[in-house]
Amino acid sequence: MFRHIVLLAWTADATAEQRAEVVAQLSKLPGAIPEIRRYEIGEDAGLNAGNHSLGVVADFDDVDGYLVYRDHPVHLAVIEEYIKPILAGRAAVQHEL
Repeated sequence: MFRHIVLLAWTADATAEQRAEVVAQLSKLPGAIPEIRRYEIGEDAGLNAGNHSLGVVADFDDVDGYLVYRDHPVHLAVIEEYIKPILAGRAAVQHEL
């Protein structure tokens, strides 16, 4: 198994509607990209200052499955249309399970 973890931080002017739309669009990806084996999306609980706003954990059978996801046009469209307009910061890691 191969895991991708990404943390996103939103701009101060990102609206609740924009943030919700990111979650809604990301939630569609498992139905569009069969290589995804497990997909979790979570908004930060707001307990600690300086945290990122949203976390995504995606699991794949192998690196090749992750690469399909990374480069998939539906995934790239979500990034361009919904994430980038409100993105203030990003951190990511990929690792073997």
